[in-house]
Amino acid sequence: MAETPPDRLSSNPQSPHYDEAALERGVGIRFKGVEKTNVEEYSVSEGWIRVAAGAARDRAGNPMTILLKGPVEPYFRDAKAAD
Repeated sequence: MAETPPDRLSSNPQSPHYDEAALERGVGIRFKGVEKTNVEEYSVSEGWIRVAAGAARDRAGNPMTILLKGPVEPYFRDAKAAD
């Protein structure tokens, strides 16, 4: 796996941007310089994150989300050890 996180990543297994290997490694997100822990999906090239909107749920039981625009900085939480 590359040392940089993917350009777009989703935590929803039904999304085409879901990457289990990256999520297992642990991806952290800095949005506008602030650490975010509730990010459902992000896109670096388009400059947005999708976060849960409180405890609200849609008809299928999925969390309602809102889109926030700004600079996104993903990083891997674990520093991969050099072999």
